[in-house]
Amino acid sequence: MELLGAYKNGNYRTLILSDGTKIRKTNDDEFIPDFAENMDIKITNCCDRNCLMCHEDSIPDGKHGDIMNEKFIDTLHPYQEVAIGGGDITTHPDLIPFLQKLKERKVIANITVNQIHFEQKQDLIKRLVNEKLIYGLGVSLVNPTEKFISLIKQYPNAVIHVINGILKPSDIEALGNNNLKMLILGYKQLRRGTDWYTEDHENIVVRQMWLKENICNIYDKFKVVSFDNLAIEQLNMRRFFTDKEWEEFYMGDDGKFTYYIDMVERKFAKSSTAPMDKRYDLIDSTDETFRRIVTENK
Repeated sequence: MELLGAYKNGNYRTLILSDGTKIRKTNDDEFIPDFAENMDIKITNCCDRNCLMCHEDSIPDGKHGDIMNEKFIDTLHPYQEVAIGGGDITTHPDLIPFLQKLKERKVIANITVNQIHFEQKQDLIKRLVNEKLIYGLGVSLVNPTEKFISLIKQYPNAVIHVINGILKPSDIEALGNNNLKMLILGYKQLRRGTDWYTEDHENIVVRQMWLKENICNIYDKFKVVSFDNLAIEQLNMRRFFTDKEWEEFYMGDDGKFTYYIDMVERKFAKSSTAPMDKRYDLIDSTDETFRRIVTENK
């Protein structure tokens, strides 16, 4: 594996490898960062999919963020990571120059796209990968067809994104044993996600219970199975780890090493699930933004 970058952050060093592996090293008892390792950044609210569970409430005529003129971009550190999403990021007219700007600053950019847009816009996706404008490629699952599986296997750093409560046993049956990577996301009861949870509550809960009971039977079907913090909580993943293992593998609570930026509404918060009264006006310094998040968490 290639070393993409290494940097000092507070009392520890971080190494990032080409397959997405992150390693932290310190001589102390805990990791205390000076700046965020990663930012989850929303760049547009435009999307034609109208997904029923969309916690961002993205719509076909949704607004784009003014991503080329935000001053905080100029304060990013080399080898910091940004996870760029929307909305449908492929609709943003400044996507490529924005990614080029990040690359010039040695920022490691990762994106998330919907499966349908991934399949429709292969020329764009291939360009982003080949020009190393992105490293991680997240693809939100819609339907695990043979065509989709064949296509995504062409991207070594692609990760299939699924949602706890939406993921079905038949999805695992179709995706499994294909040497794929999967990220399980928690179900977000926010905006349309709240409405759909109410409307389809029984089916969502049944699927969540199934996944919680069968999670151990899924690991050996995939090259990698990972979780966001909300899924870790909903599935009670802590029960499978000793204290030592948990300390080694758990990457930290929301707001400890990461935070969320909404470039459409020009807000920042601890995470994308933060309540509206816990979202604050965007400022020009990423370090100052992170300090405010850390202070809020104390």
